[in-house]
Amino acid sequence: MAPTHVLRCCQRGLAWIPVVFIALVVCWSYYAYVVELCISKWLVYLVFFHLSFIMFVWSYWKTIFTRPANPSKEFSLPKAEKEQYEKEERPEAQQEILRRVASGLPLYTRTGAGAIRYCDRCQVIKPDRCHHCSACDMCVLKMDHHCPWVNNCVGFSNYKYFILFLAYSLVYCLFIAATVLQYFIRFWTNDLPDTHAKFHILFLFFVAAMFCISILSLFSYHLWLVGKNRSTIEAFRAPVFRNGPDKNGFSLGFSKNIAQVFGDQKKYWLLPVCTSQGDGLTFPTRLVNVDPEQPTVILQTDCSSKSVEDGSIPQSPLSDSQNRLLANDHHSSDDHLGIDALKSDGSDGITILMESDS
Repeated sequence: MAPTHVLRCCQRGLAWIPVVFIALVVCWSYYAYVVELCISKWLVYLVFFHLSFIMFVWSYWKTIFTRPANPSKEFSLPKAEKEQYEKEERPEAQQEILRRVASGLPLYTRTGAGAIRYCDRCQVIKPDRCHHCSACDMCVLKMDHHCPWVNNCVGFSNYKYFILFLAYSLVYCLFIAATVLQYFIRFWTNDLPDTHAKFHILFLFFVAAMFCISILSLFSYHLWLVGKNRSTIEAFRAPVFRNGPDKNGFSLGFSKNIAQVFGDQKKYWLLPVCTSQGDGLTFPTRLVNVDPEQPTVILQTDCSSKSVEDGSIPQSPLSDSQNRLLANDHHSSDDHLGIDALKSDGSDGITILMESDS
C-alpha cells in the first residue's frame, strides 16, 4: 500500500514538469525581450507586448487551475440500485437496472452496443459527452483531452480558457518573432554588436518560431472543432445516439456552435471568464442528419412539455444555453419518448413538440 501511495505522489509531481518548463520559458522570454532588447530600444513595443503577455498568462493560469466539472449526484445510482447492480453478474440484468435509473435522466447517447454509458470506476451514469480520464481518475463533463502542458483535463469547465490560451500564446510568439526578426538577420550578417544580448536574441527567435508552428496547427484544429461543436474524442469516435452514430449530432450551425463555447455576449469572448452555455450535463442536438450550416427548417421544442417526474433535476425555462436535446428521427421502444404533434402554422418554420409517455 505504501509503495503505491509513494508512486502515485511521484507521478503527480512529475506531471508538473511540463508546466514548470513552460513557466520557465515564459519567464526567460520576458527577460530577454523586455530587459535585453526593448528597455533601451523599443519602448513603444512594450505596451502591446505586456498586453499579450498578461492575457496569455491569465488564460494559461485559468486553464491549469480550473477544476474539471464532474457529473452531479443525480447521475449516481441510488443505494438500493447500486447494491443490486453490484450483486448482479449478468450484463443484461445490470443494464436493466441502469435503464430504470436513467429513465429519469436527460440521456441521449449510448455505447457502441446501445447500452447505457456507466463508469464502474466512478460509479456514475455518464452524462452525454462525459468520459473518464485515467490521468485525473475522474469522469469529466464534455471531456476533450488530457493536456500534459497544463497538467489538467480540458473539458466543459475550461475549454474556453484553453482556446484563449492557444490564441494568446500564438499572438505572443508571433509578436516576439516578428519584432526580433530584423535582429536575427543582423546576427547572421555579423552586423549585430558583440554583446551577451545577441545570444538571447538568437534563442528568443528560435523558441518563438518553434512554438508558433506547433501552436498554430493545434489552434487551427481546435477552431475547426469549435465550428463543428465536437470534442477531440468525438472527432475520432462519433457519439452514438439511439439511431446510431452521428459525428454531427451536436452541431447546431456555425454561429450557435461558437456560442456554445464562448457564450452569447461577444464582449466577453476574448476574456478568460466563464461564459460557456449550458451546465455540461445536457446539450442541444440536431433533429435529423443534414448539414446544419445549410438549414431548411426551423426546429423548436416546447419547453413546458419537458418534465422530470422524480424531481431530481429542477425544471426551468430553457434558453439557447440550456436547451435539452431536441430529438432523434428514430427512437427505440425503450426510449419512452414520442412525437406528440407535428404541425405547421403556415410559415417556413416547423414546430416539433416532445413529451414523456412514461
